[in-house]
Amino acid sequence: MKVLHVSGARSWGGNEQQLLYLVEELNSYGVQQFLFCYEGTPLFDRIKEYDIEVIAIPYVKPYKKRYRSALKKATEQYGFNLIHLHTSDSVTGYVVSDLLTKLNTKTVFSKKGISRSISVLSKYKYNYKNINKILCVSQVVFDHFTEVLYPKNREKLCMVYDGVKVLDNENSIEKTNLKKELNISSDTKVIGNIANHNTAKDLKTLIRTLDDLVNKRKLRNVHLIQVGEFTKRTQELKDLVSEFNLEEYISFVGFKKNASSILSEFDVYLMTSEREGGPTTVLEAFYKKVPVVSTKVGIVGEAIEDGKNGFFTPVGDYKSLADKLEVLLNDDAKKSSFAKLSYDKFINNYTAKKLGENTFAVYNKILEIDS
Repeated sequence: MKVLHVSGARSWGGNEQQLLYLVEELNSYGVQQFLFCYEGTPLFDRIKEYDIEVIAIPYVKPYKKRYRSALKKATEQYGFNLIHLHTSDSVTGYVVSDLLTKLNTKTVFSKKGISRSISVLSKYKYNYKNINKILCVSQVVFDHFTEVLYPKNREKLCMVYDGVKVLDNENSIEKTNLKKELNISSDTKVIGNIANHNTAKDLKTLIRTLDDLVNKRKLRNVHLIQVGEFTKRTQELKDLVSEFNLEEYISFVGFKKNASSILSEFDVYLMTSEREGGPTTVLEAFYKKVPVVSTKVGIVGEAIEDGKNGFFTPVGDYKSLADKLEVLLNDDAKKSSFAKLSYDKFINNYTAKKLGENTFAVYNKILEIDS
């Protein structure tokens, strides 16, 4: 089986990490894999470590002739059995290419997130007749996309959860000591967050939650470590920190290549996103046995039973987030119970092995239909 993965990603995030996990797992099934991507991107740099052939082009809008010519040439040269689209713009590139050059290849699309709105053109491309299956990362995404698709296309939807790789030797991971690096006292309780500085992550709510904890509830023995790529929104977040006089209680450490390795340094993982498909970081926190407090987005409502193996709140409700953080930070037994139950749930449902197994099953189903 020859599969071409197509990604238009130009920055690094959880979706790109999922692609690497998938590539590694599919290799164990003997799938011959190729990646069509842009040169000079983080994905292009990291994929070199994996057993996959890379077909890279300089950046160009996916509806341009140079893009579709390169994609058409690749399909003719290698004779792929299947194309797997991993980003929204790769769907654009595929649809335009297929309309104008007839790629004649079975195709799947992994839908990872939820858009605020869907344009007429987006609705057309997602309903495109030659996309055979749409893999949804959570029930929330599945339900959202049910409304995007025409009734006749809804049978294309299927569930394939994200996964996290279980390592044979955790000791091989390079250890960090952020408390020491950031001069945080050893008895301070660390709240962690991993999120790039974009609108969907709603980091203003993160800061308002910290303000409620520190300034309203007088919990001074806490420190929030925020890991994520800085953007044009970063200064606005730092201004909000200054407004609430929280400089002593938060550290923005920027992008970290192996951010998941930092998770074990957190006492609690806090996520305040307003929109998510997954996210992978919650599953990684499960794996690292770090209890989670989160807004109810993406997979959170499926992975967490509120009050049993974690806490969740409505989007934007920083007071409820602070309530639940305060409970967890002051109850070591509950922290331990949440961590254990979440780890068990992770092992049963959300490993990279499961991701590969379920994706390969979808591939087979599509190709059996074709045969």
